[in-house]
Amino acid sequence: MTTTKAKIQSLLSQLPDDCSIEDVQYHLYVIEKVRRGLEVADTHPTRRQNEAEERLSKWLIK
Repeated sequence: MTTTKAKIQSLLSQLPDDCSIEDVQYHLYVIEKVRRGLEVADTHPTRRQNEAEERLSKWLIK
């Protein structure tokens, strides 16, 4: 398992040298949101694509 420090070092190595602190914060924010989303998807029931489309189709204006 990769440590948090290693993940941040990897992120920093991928960003340009002239990136701002806000750029780093944004990328950390996105990484955390994706991690949490994947965690929720693993622990809670999810719907298949066709089930979601069927359920949402009633909201479409025809």
